[in-house]
Amino acid sequence: MPGQRSLVICGGAFAGLALAVALRQGLGPDVPVIVADPALGQRPSRDPRATAIVAACRRLFETLGVWGQVAPTAQPITDMVVTDSRLEDATRPVFLTFAGNVEPGEPFAHMVENRYLIDALAARAEAEGVELRATAVSSFDTGADGVSVTLADGAVIDASLLVAADGARSRLRERAGIATHGWDYDQSGIVVTVGHEREHHGRAEEHFLPAGPFAILPLTGNRSSLVWTETRKDATRIVALDDAEFHAELEQRFGLHLGEIKALDKPRAFPLGYFVARSFIAERLALIGDAAHVIHPIAGQGLNMGLRDVAALAEVVVDAARLGMDPGQADVLERYQRWRRFDTMAMGLATNSLNFLFSNESTLLRTVRDIGLGLVDRTPPLKSMFIRQAAGLSGEVPRLLKGEAL
Repeated sequence: MPGQRSLVICGGAFAGLALAVALRQGLGPDVPVIVADPALGQRPSRDPRATAIVAACRRLFETLGVWGQVAPTAQPITDMVVTDSRLEDATRPVFLTFAGNVEPGEPFAHMVENRYLIDALAARAEAEGVELRATAVSSFDTGADGVSVTLADGAVIDASLLVAADGARSRLRERAGIATHGWDYDQSGIVVTVGHEREHHGRAEEHFLPAGPFAILPLTGNRSSLVWTETRKDATRIVALDDAEFHAELEQRFGLHLGEIKALDKPRAFPLGYFVARSFIAERLALIGDAAHVIHPIAGQGLNMGLRDVAALAEVVVDAARLGMDPGQADVLERYQRWRRFDTMAMGLATNSLNFLFSNESTLLRTVRDIGLGLVDRTPPLKSMFIRQAAGLSGEVPRLLKGEAL
């Protein structure tokens, strides 16, 4: 790689740290890899949320040497049930069930608490020699042979590539002049952890209600993580309720099939939307994760799509460097964009269509979707195809997502 210039990643969450570890392992110790994010100074992580990590992304973390630290706190999803009902319905008939394995002994997903995964990634990055800087990228200037990156602490880094992993409101994307297209949903996702009397046995549940999906996702112990979709107005009202009133709203949707329930943390609401960057690349710049795309959580694929970006970009950069190419040059980045943008658009359109199909009061649409769910449930090849797709194992899969080192 000409001049052995640095690779700089702006953003120290899942995508940024995973990319840093992958690049360091693939390129070796001679290429400096730097992650810049003020949040890196806040350790251990206090993020109370949990995330579904699909099988392909678990393979990535295993290959990077991270999964061993996370596995004891990860909850396998052993099966999943899908219901379609209204809030006032006395029963919730099950229209679709999924067995939990993509391969014998390999669950299609695990639930992982964010704080454990972030801390494991940061520790692995440090062990691999990645430089973690608890500061922001304040500006950058690109040229034909590199990009000069200025950090908020005044340091200037001569790099061959700058990666924006700085979230949905990416300042780097805006500074590069990359527009986005998409829209806001009149929905918010309420996130809260719930304790319950009975064991969940690793079962995930997705209740489709008119306001949006109500997902119960199993955590270790007698706990579950909820992703609860409501209109923005109702979500604001619900999270502002006192404990007793919130419990009543929660119990009405959760039910008592797992015994008595209790919210274990403060519920928080996040506005939902869909957008995709018009380009995933600019001169000497690549976007990954939420900086490139945000989708509806209805299929639980948001973070996993970001990790697919990581695997694809890492493979493209490492392959280019081994051929003696500059990994920040345009044709290298174009390969990354071709690989990821179509898949991203397809997943975004699929989640948008699912949200339209299920988040409404239409009796006609409810009849059509319930017939469709029933047909899928009775067609094993279709179910297997959906499971592999949900697990991230369909299409052109990067090597890291197959469990292969770069």
